[in-house]
Amino acid sequence: MSHHTPVAKSNGDRKAAVGNVGRPPVAWAVPGILFFAVFAIVPLAIAVYLSFCEWDGLDSPAFTGLDNWTRLFNDSEFGQAAWLSLLLTTISWVFQTPVALLLGVWAAGRQRSRAFLSAIFFIPLLLSTTAIAMLFRALLDPNFGVIQTIGPWLGIDPNVMGSSTGALLVVAFVGGWQFMPFHTLIYQGGARQIPEVLYQAASIDGAGMVRQFFHITLPQLRHTMTTSSILMIVGSLTYFDTVLIMTKGGPGTDTTILPYLMYRTGFQTYDLGYAAAIATALVVVATSISLIMVRLSGFGTMRSTREGM
Repeated sequence: MSHHTPVAKSNGDRKAAVGNVGRPPVAWAVPGILFFAVFAIVPLAIAVYLSFCEWDGLDSPAFTGLDNWTRLFNDSEFGQAAWLSLLLTTISWVFQTPVALLLGVWAAGRQRSRAFLSAIFFIPLLLSTTAIAMLFRALLDPNFGVIQTIGPWLGIDPNVMGSSTGALLVVAFVGGWQFMPFHTLIYQGGARQIPEVLYQAASIDGAGMVRQFFHITLPQLRHTMTTSSILMIVGSLTYFDTVLIMTKGGPGTDTTILPYLMYRTGFQTYDLGYAAAIATALVVVATSISLIMVRLSGFGTMRSTREGM
């Protein structure tokens, strides 16, 4: 009887085998790439082209070169709208991130009431932005809304929507109330991936819940926070429904952010070429901020510890 001795694989063969395990073929990405190209790349390319044209939506676009872009950089209204968009984004991030992070970590635990309370908390995520904006507009109506009764008790002016600061804060609050559950889900998933052994070792060393949160939970959720922040920033920069229904850019132009300015320019004054320039500038700003965050956080160099398994 002959015996066959197995031949040991070289390190290169083992690395190649491990590298190929779990990696789907490129063909699997084709449907996603086609969908993204048709519904994202092509419309974006059309918008970029229209930003160099004069177009009223009826006649054929007339190429005008850099006229729209020259007007854009000299337009004080665009500058104010850009500043308000960045301010709204900052307020939304500062408001939503700590609350979503704490709720996500709490929801990842094993409390008895966790599932029930989480289900209630996630209800706003299921509602449409239009319905939520109409609801809060009714609640904050200075003449007939609940704010007329409870506002003085809380030290809030019932006409909170009539001030520039109040209107902007209300828009940020309403957006956060709806989308904070989404970011809570992100943090909940990230918190559940943290190895339990880290907390067990910290408890043995005498670390309490607060120290465990700042020395284990937060560092482990660094990349999760980057993902949530990018989605939050892009979402805040593209607020539209809430502003349209609740403030219509007012009072005055104090909540006229870039998406609403784009809508007003394109569909109220029918200056669609200039509106396309505003839209393109908004895409550039949102993409730039996202890339800067990825670069500074090191998110782009993250590698999965399960890769190849």
